[in-house]
Amino acid sequence: MTSEWWRTAAIYQIYPRSFADANGDGMGDLAGISSRLPALAELGIDAIWLSPFQTSPQRDGGYDVADYCDVDPLFGTLADFDAMLAEAHSRGIRVIIDLVPNHSSSDHPWFQAALAAGEGSSERARYLFRDGTGENGELPPNNWESVFGGRAWTRVTNPDGTPGQWYLHLFDSSQPDFDWSNDEVREMFRDVLRFWLDRGVDGFRVDVAHGLVKADGLPDYTPPAEGGSMGGAAGIEGLNEGALDELPSAPYWAQDGVHEIYRDWRALLNEYEGDRILAAEAWVDPLPRTALWVRPDEMHQAFNFAYLETPWKAEPLRQVIDDSLATFASVGAPSTWVLSNHDVVRHASRLALTAENPQGHGIGPNSKGLPIPALGLRRARAATALMLALPGSAYIYQGEELGLPEVIDLPDDARQDPTWFRTEGQRYGRDGCRVPLPWESAAPSYGFGPTDASWLPQPSEWAELARDQQSGVEGSTLEMYKLALALRKQHALGAGELEWLDAEALGADTVAFRNGAVTVIGNTGSTPVELPESLGGTVLLASGPLEAADDRRLLPADTTVWLTA
Repeated sequence: MTSEWWRTAAIYQIYPRSFADANGDGMGDLAGISSRLPALAELGIDAIWLSPFQTSPQRDGGYDVADYCDVDPLFGTLADFDAMLAEAHSRGIRVIIDLVPNHSSSDHPWFQAALAAGEGSSERARYLFRDGTGENGELPPNNWESVFGGRAWTRVTNPDGTPGQWYLHLFDSSQPDFDWSNDEVREMFRDVLRFWLDRGVDGFRVDVAHGLVKADGLPDYTPPAEGGSMGGAAGIEGLNEGALDELPSAPYWAQDGVHEIYRDWRALLNEYEGDRILAAEAWVDPLPRTALWVRPDEMHQAFNFAYLETPWKAEPLRQVIDDSLATFASVGAPSTWVLSNHDVVRHASRLALTAENPQGHGIGPNSKGLPIPALGLRRARAATALMLALPGSAYIYQGEELGLPEVIDLPDDARQDPTWFRTEGQRYGRDGCRVPLPWESAAPSYGFGPTDASWLPQPSEWAELARDQQSGVEGSTLEMYKLALALRKQHALGAGELEWLDAEALGADTVAFRNGAVTVIGNTGSTPVELPESLGGTVLLASGPLEAADDRRLLPADTTVWLTA
């Protein structure tokens, strides 16, 4: 009998470069994480997920891995990892690590061997090398575009100086895609899984889990016009690959062959004691397609990006919550809930944008519709309070418990995201959500490290948002998170069942439900909503101050409250 802790867990994402720096070089590290684990235990989370810390030239913040079974010296050593893992486990915190199987770094020994071995070699067969088109092979093999901008193919130069084949990279040119039809690739990643499982990790968050397999023949593909990357959630009928074949899909995303890979991995994890899990980063739509990743013999969780991309409006929120719970339950999996991560604009800013922000583009000084800070924080607190009351597993991105906004005014010469460079500044990228955290307001680098060094510059506003300025302060965002997570455990909300309340009685702008003994009401509108006494007399939590008028309790705009009888 296993605990299946992952069904209800609150999981905290650590972006190691920006969490805590122990040695003062301006880069977060594993020893820094160890030193700050008491604060996370106090916060009340169940597990941490670490973005990549493995050996990497850091051209894409560690998502370009050169050695999957070692720690990059920037972050420490394997001994530092083992010490951090032991410290986390001693505090009852499980540890999930990132795995990047779609591509390696161009510095990986396999790719360097592929360049040296030449056309037709077994070394090149581990990646997707192809001859070019055009009269002399001067054109790429197809018209695919990189997620980071520009074409998805780079041509190599032969040892004699002549132009050679092209290789595929769905992301940066320093991130060549593996060919997952190659048995050597599959066996290498089985060894990687075993390496970290043997060290005691509790699971893996799988990067680009929808991208490993490409369609036969690598056909041309022109994506639809830009907008939201995921549309509204669909119904739950026909949860199998064949029934969803008619839905449009890029030939490099969501191919059926990925599921065989994850069935193999799930069987491998099942050989180990305890609940070791796989969590999918699968940007696929609609929700029934996402649910294919979490059938009983595949992954345990998949990130609910449909929820993350839902605006702060009652009707679409009710719809996506309903669809998520029904769709994931239909395959025996929990729904996950997430509002921010290292790839998207922080929700304390995103929810107050006055213009659309396509996922992955980022925002900066010249963006249209920049957020209104006070409104963003108010909505972020309300959205978090709503999310943490939902059944299932919740993800928290480092710094959101402090109410950190996106950093917009980063100097151009400080930016490091490949998106910024590949689009020649047309897209700002993700640096704004990755700025190192503030821990102590009066300390160098606001306590991020023992010196003033910080790999991205921290804004002056970080001083007032630092953890020591919020700890123990009634009404602070940090204390709201602590209370919400404690109440979530106390009332077993993660394992609960949602019962919708009559929205018409409370107003069309409300999201109102019961989860066990707790009644939750979120007001997404612009005017206060009366709270009837029949819903419960005791306020357990409120994302902002409540109001009163003529002996009536009022829930202000952009506020969420938890009540109990």
